[in-house]
Amino acid sequence: MKLTTKGRYAVMAIADIARHGPNIEGHMAVSLSDISLRQGISLAYLEQLFVKLRRAGLVQSHRGAKGGYVLNLPVQDLTVDMIIHAVDEDIKAHGCDPKKEKSCTGMTARCLTHNLWGALETHIETFLSAVSIHDVIEGDLPSLTPLEPVNPAQSSLLMEVRK
Repeated sequence: MKLTTKGRYAVMAIADIARHGPNIEGHMAVSLSDISLRQGISLAYLEQLFVKLRRAGLVQSHRGAKGGYVLNLPVQDLTVDMIIHAVDEDIKAHGCDPKKEKSCTGMTARCLTHNLWGALETHIETFLSAVSIHDVIEGDLPSLTPLEPVNPAQSSLLMEVRK
């Protein structure tokens, strides 16, 4: 799975801003140095991330003694996938590159599990697009759909195989 610190730290920083009050309704901005202290993220790294977050329109910067950043969208509308994509992060479960002729195996044919990893990427993207920063700071995350119960006939077959 390729989700680096870039995506994780960007989500942490945005959640920190959301938790500490500033928003588009005019509350005071949060400084990157405050986020850095609370979240344990390098200030220089945050500065790099916030250039991208600002360009994507997710945050606004305010200069001055009480300067910092505010969210540019309501927390209910700001989703985790928006943040991750804003910092140029892709959710990638397989090694195939659509820009190259060769697959992840180094051959032209797709690997046997290509569709599995593609489906996983789609599932992750769908999940992250359904989770808002409001959900994150409130701890109200969607639960995974429970697996369907095993058919009793299949269950007895599984028990026989395990013996």
